[in-house]
Amino acid sequence: MKKKVLLMGKSGSGKTSMRSIIFANYIARDTTRLAATIDVEHSHVRFLGNLALNLWDCGGQEAFMKDYFSSQRDHIFRNVEVLIYVFDVESHNLKEDMAYYSSCVEAIQQKSDKAKIFCLIHKMDLVPEDQRDKIFAQREAELKHASQPMSLTCFPTSIWDETLYKAWSSIVYALIPNISVIENRLQKFCGICEADEVVLFERATFLVISHASTKQHKDIHRFEKISNIIKQFKLICSKGGAHFQNMEVRNSNFSAFIDLFTQNTYVMVIMSDPTIQSSATLVNINVARKHFEKYLQHTETELKPF
Repeated sequence: MKKKVLLMGKSGSGKTSMRSIIFANYIARDTTRLAATIDVEHSHVRFLGNLALNLWDCGGQEAFMKDYFSSQRDHIFRNVEVLIYVFDVESHNLKEDMAYYSSCVEAIQQKSDKAKIFCLIHKMDLVPEDQRDKIFAQREAELKHASQPMSLTCFPTSIWDETLYKAWSSIVYALIPNISVIENRLQKFCGICEADEVVLFERATFLVISHASTKQHKDIHRFEKISNIIKQFKLICSKGGAHFQNMEVRNSNFSAFIDLFTQNTYVMVIMSDPTIQSSATLVNINVARKHFEKYLQHTETELKPF
């Protein structure tokens, strides 16, 4: 089951850099070597068994943008599941950016009216921290007005922090069939383990797929921070010729287990009860693995609860 995803925005907005970090294991400082996208670059990324993303990274040079809305209109905008439009927050030509975005929305409405639209207000690290919320709120309001009657979800992003993983995890989440069933099963697993929290990550990108919690947590960005940290650690391991399989972190407050779970996922289990032995948690992960493997290989099919 392929899902067509359009990645669009003006040249220099940061589309290819973010795609390379999420899907091609680049680190932020290495994206300066990337050249501008010419016309459309296609990537096929497999997620969760049957689900595959057909990612169209559309070059943002003016000549290409005009072609997308004229001679290539049907080819580009037909059968789209998700449109991701990237705005450079420091763009000096906001009026032109908005005009191109409005043209995208119009084309999506005509050719793929069921598509979900996400806008990423990018390079937010360049905005003074005390102004970020205000500027993001202004841009979000302008974009939601320009998107009518289509609905829109906006995220502030930067390649230098966890906000990029937050946005892309939310986008992938919107594409997963039967996500509510996955969440239900993960909640049951969390209860069986007597865990504080269980998080399911996609294996290659380490994007968050789903999570279940039994306790409140103050840090709402904790998942994306972990995604970023583990992704960087995996890259360091690979550069040293090692393969990342699992990790256990323990201190006086909690124990964290990160383990390869299914063919396409990692799982993280957080425990704060000191009376529960590590071996018991690892046994629970191993027992649950075959059940989740069976289900995640058939994301389109409802299975009976285990």
